[in-house]
Order: sequence, then C-alpha cells, then structure tokens
Amino acid sequence: MPELAGELLLFLAIAGFIAGFMDSIAGGGGLITVPALLLSGLGPVEALGTNKLQSLFGSGSAAWAYSSKGHVDIRKQIPAALLSFAGAVVGALLATLMPGDILRALLPVLLIAIALYFWLKPNMDDVDRQQRMTPFLLGLVVVPLIGFYDGVFGPGTGSFFMLAFVTLAGYGVLKATAHTKLLNFASNTGGFAVFALFGAVYWKVGLIMGVAQFIGARVGASLAMRNGSRLIKPMLVIACIALAARLLADPTNPLRVWSGI
Repeated sequence: MPELAGELLLFLAIAGFIAGFMDSIAGGGGLITVPALLLSGLGPVEALGTNKLQSLFGSGSAAWAYSSKGHVDIRKQIPAALLSFAGAVVGALLATLMPGDILRALLPVLLIAIALYFWLKPNMDDVDRQQRMTPFLLGLVVVPLIGFYDGVFGPGTGSFFMLAFVTLAGYGVLKATAHTKLLNFASNTGGFAVFALFGAVYWKVGLIMGVAQFIGARVGASLAMRNGSRLIKPMLVIACIALAARLLADPTNPLRVWSGI
C-alpha cells in the first residue's frame, strides 16, 4: 500500500468529516470517501476495506448521538443489529460469486426511485404512520437482506434502511434516521471484519479518516435532531440523486456498457 503524504491525509480527513456529516443525516457518505480513497492511490479492494473501517466511526458516532437524546433504544436494536452484521459477513464472503454487474446496473435506478419517493410523497414528516410490518419481522427478514447487500456492494445502504423504516415500520423521518445508524454500524462491522481478515485495510488512513468522520457525524446528527424532516428529507433526496449520478458517470457502469453510451 502507498505511503501517503501529509497533504493527502489532510484531504482524506476533510473527506471523512464531510462524509460523516452527510451520512448521519441522510446516508451516502461512501459517495465521498470511496472516490477520495481511489484518487489518493489506493486500489479498489483496499479503498473498500479502508472505507469500512473509517465508516465505523461515523455510523457509531451517529448511533450514539441519537441514542443519547432518546430517539432510539440501542438495547432493543441489538438482535436486529446482529442480523445486520451476519448478513454483511455473508455478503462480503460471497461478493466474488455474486452478479456484481447486475447490482451495479440496478443501484442507480433504485436510488433515483428512493429519491422520487421521498420527494413526491405527501406527509413525509416526523409523525409515525401506519405500520405495514412489525419491527420484529422487519429485523428478522429485511434487515439481514440489507446487511447482505452492504457486504456485497455497499453504496446506498443507509438509504435502503431508511426506506424500510419509513414504508414498512411506519416511522417518521427522524425516528427512521435514528434507527438506521446502529444497523448500518453493524453491517459496516461485518464487512470490515471480512476485509480485515484478507488484509485489505489501510489502517493509518482509516483511523485518521475515522476520527474526522466521528466529529462530522456528531455535528450532522445534532443538526438533524434540531431540524427533523425539514433537513433530513432534502438531504436524503440530494444524497440519492448524487450517488446515482456518480455511479452513472463511471464509464465502466454496466448500464453505460450495455447501452453503448
């Protein structure tokens, strides 16, 4: 792995802070950190592994912040978090066997659909709505599937957790945001464990970015709790559209390859 100069480490720390701020509100922090790591000279596998390490700090910081203000009961989420962790471990282990091109082709479409849902749906506020699935069933079925996706691929995991809590559990936007963080922390941990096992983590960079992301996540979570859906909803829409655009801008994206664009 390359030895990075001080200027590059500062650049990555700033990227980590911005990603932590963004991720604690609406998800999509990987939109910033993975390209930053690649631009700094890390290979794709090391970039993904190092990103998992530094993202632990952001998701953990945000989970702590929301829990300390009473927006989520961490102890009640532990069973679902364990299933998210297990799903991510299995996903990371099987990543090389999964049809990655299909996932990469579908993800921009799914992210745009999520953005349109949150943008156009009326009454998208902090008030709880009709429950379509019990939290127990959501944790047993949906959470490990999203955790599995995080292990296999990753981008947009927070947005998928958010959508599940709003549409299936009937949570308001702020409550849904608070409940995504521990589950995202657990799936990050599962993916990180596999990457670390295979030596694909650049520890120095990951820890420096992690500290910056921890601070950014605390700032972002504090703002989200003060402003609720007024801040979270537009940030989520922007994050989903930006991540979809970033994926579609990649000339190797299967959608572009298949269409000949």
